[in-house]
Amino acid sequence: MDTKTLHVLEYPKILERLKAFCDFSASMELALALKPTDSHDLALAHLAETSEARKLFSVQDIGVGGAHDIRPAVDLAARGGVLDPQQLLDIKSTLISCRELKKSLERRTDEFPRLAQIAAGLPESHGIVDAITRVLSERGEVLDSASPKLATLRREIKIAHDRLMSRLQKYLTESANKLQEPIITQRDGRYVIPLRAEFKGQIKAVVHDQSSSGATLFVEPLPIVELNNTMRELQLQARDEERRILYELSVQVGEHREELTYSLENLAMLDLIFAKAKYAEELRASEPILHSMKEERHLHRTQVQVGKRKVISEQLSAHAKQSEQSEIVNRQSSIKLIQARHPLLDFQSVVPIDIDPPEGTRAIIITGPNTGGKTVSLKTVGLLALMAQSGLHIPAQSGSELPCFHAVYADIGDEQSIEQSLSTFSGHITNIIRILKHIDNRSLVIFDELGAGTDPQEGAALARAILSHLLESGCTTLVATHYPELKTFAHSTEGVVNASLEFDIKTLRPTYHLTIGLPGRSNALLIAQRLGLPQPIIDSAKAEIHPDDLRADKLLDDIRKERNRTSRERQKLEKARERLEAQTKELEKRLEKIEDERRDVLAKARAEGELEVAVLKQNIESLKSQLKKAKQPLEAIKSLEEKIEKIEQKIEAPVERKSDKSSVVSDQSLKLGERVTVSTLNAEGVVTALGESDAEVQIGSLRVRARSVDLVRKSGEQNPVSSDQLSALRLGSGQVSSRQSPAVSTKSPGLELNLRGKLVDEGLDELEKYLERAYSAGLLFVRIVHGKGTGKMREAVRSALKGNPYVASFEEPKDNEGGAGVTVAKMAK
Repeated sequence: MDTKTLHVLEYPKILERLKAFCDFSASMELALALKPTDSHDLALAHLAETSEARKLFSVQDIGVGGAHDIRPAVDLAARGGVLDPQQLLDIKSTLISCRELKKSLERRTDEFPRLAQIAAGLPESHGIVDAITRVLSERGEVLDSASPKLATLRREIKIAHDRLMSRLQKYLTESANKLQEPIITQRDGRYVIPLRAEFKGQIKAVVHDQSSSGATLFVEPLPIVELNNTMRELQLQARDEERRILYELSVQVGEHREELTYSLENLAMLDLIFAKAKYAEELRASEPILHSMKEERHLHRTQVQVGKRKVISEQLSAHAKQSEQSEIVNRQSSIKLIQARHPLLDFQSVVPIDIDPPEGTRAIIITGPNTGGKTVSLKTVGLLALMAQSGLHIPAQSGSELPCFHAVYADIGDEQSIEQSLSTFSGHITNIIRILKHIDNRSLVIFDELGAGTDPQEGAALARAILSHLLESGCTTLVATHYPELKTFAHSTEGVVNASLEFDIKTLRPTYHLTIGLPGRSNALLIAQRLGLPQPIIDSAKAEIHPDDLRADKLLDDIRKERNRTSRERQKLEKARERLEAQTKELEKRLEKIEDERRDVLAKARAEGELEVAVLKQNIESLKSQLKKAKQPLEAIKSLEEKIEKIEQKIEAPVERKSDKSSVVSDQSLKLGERVTVSTLNAEGVVTALGESDAEVQIGSLRVRARSVDLVRKSGEQNPVSSDQLSALRLGSGQVSSRQSPAVSTKSPGLELNLRGKLVDEGLDELEKYLERAYSAGLLFVRIVHGKGTGKMREAVRSALKGNPYVASFEEPKDNEGGAGVTVAKMAK
């Protein structure tokens, strides 16, 4: 791509924004060096990588955090250098980041194949991470456990240090009046004490330093010189051992130099892709549809109509030793940008533009007022083309299309992008000459104020001639101009369309809205009239204008108003559609939440039902045992066992989505003993009592009241449960226990005892009575609800349960089942 064009279109500023999203220096270098590619396949691959990364971010928080540019450290290690602890820790954190990233993407290879392929090139740790972890702490200190020798040396250093401190402490005590301060300090790595200068010689010592005033001497008493020497020698030995350990780690790193360097490039590439995705999210960008500008060989006639003249040129080229005549022509792919925004402007304030010219358009001529947005529109198109071919998503609506240009050229005459020396007419022409030498039918050419800076008549003629040459070359062209002759040229030339930027006459300000198909109006007379120019002068000026031109301006104004009205209606419809979609999504979320809550309630009810069934089955077994002992027939409880099996099957069935196919029965048609399904609980039971608008249903050993509208009759149910069976069901959770005689029946006290709000003594008395009744009723488990509060009731309850003969064990349930506010006790057998 043309380097000067990249700067003119402010492409480097895009790269600076992209760099800000990179996590480490290696990927930042890649971001600043990013260039658009002219390969269609490569550009598509880069765009697909960005799309995969955006999709990945939507389902997982992932990145290369903790990675560093370890290439200098790895090179040093490969040359035999010793890495310092911080360099080794950087290598460790980078390898850990690679490992986690590789592991995450390997699990999602089917979803993110391109990212997974790059991640496959990330390095293996080769034991380097474990080796560094064994040697270095997180603060970069060499651990005692790094080697046995180092551990021994550090123990000896500690002993020597304690012995040295002990001796120096005696000097502080015995010679306190001779010291400036009772402290121990260091000079040149040796421990000393601060001796007052007037007592010099009274303590035999080596002087290492003195204060700036000379009043204090920092001395090392001779008796501790040997201790200092010993400690210093041990410190030097420990330092050498630490260096040896670091050297061994460095050698291990250096052995894998090539793999680590290559892998870091892959990591930087992944980080760059992640940065593209983050930048796209910030811009609220979308992936463009990128077309290949393919070539095909065939005989082609180019017809160029300039004004009233029609030039027909046949382009023929002969291949060596061949009689067939052919030429290379470009199959044009038009630009289609929907709600495109300049990426360097604030998306909340910038006015988006639509560029969707008719098929076959090769040139767009934009006219409009000064400061109306012509230059920004040109830069938007050029910059978005460069971004797309760099693998960056563009700030435009989904469905926008761009050709994959082989080159982009621009001559834009604003001071921000063109040097002062090129701001004159000669400077522009020099740049245009350079561009015309390089263009072909796969180029995008952007000219701002073509032919400006000289005599208007000559400038307009020169602009038309340059445009004709560009059309003959087959390139895609965008031109901004003030020349009315170019409007006529666009209207009368095939493949060229007019475009304009609107101006609000009421506010005398540009609207920045781009309209394709209509030329711009000067609006000079209207502006002058609104600013207060006398009406006679306005009328005189109108008389100088040809009536056809006035009628044309009036017609253009009517067309523009109608298009604006249609556009506003379309925007209203689009907003209404978006609101409808948002409301639909919100309703779906609410319904999903309600359904999840329903499933949770049913799952909880099923868990309670399983407990009740277990109790009921145990009681039936007890009843059978007692009937056998009493030599009574067992047929009486067979039907009850069958019903329990059916209840158990219902409980074990998975909780599924609600079905709307069942028919709801009315309360008038319900009968005692009839089998129904409680739709709110998705559970089957038997009607045991009827009310005006509700009914009592026995579900296993649970009795629930349900509204009649929530009861669904079992299809094909003809025979209700008999009165004897109803009585048996009303016994609840097993009124006959294996701990009782056959003739005795004890009523179940229920599975739960609530002690909240009671005094401790009162609660313990009630607990004792409850446990006795629960044990007699044959319950397997009970729940004691004591609340959290200060914890006194909980402690008292659990203390009482420990010594209670009716309780085998107890535990605290999960948080979603009551947590510390509940104790579940398992009854003794």
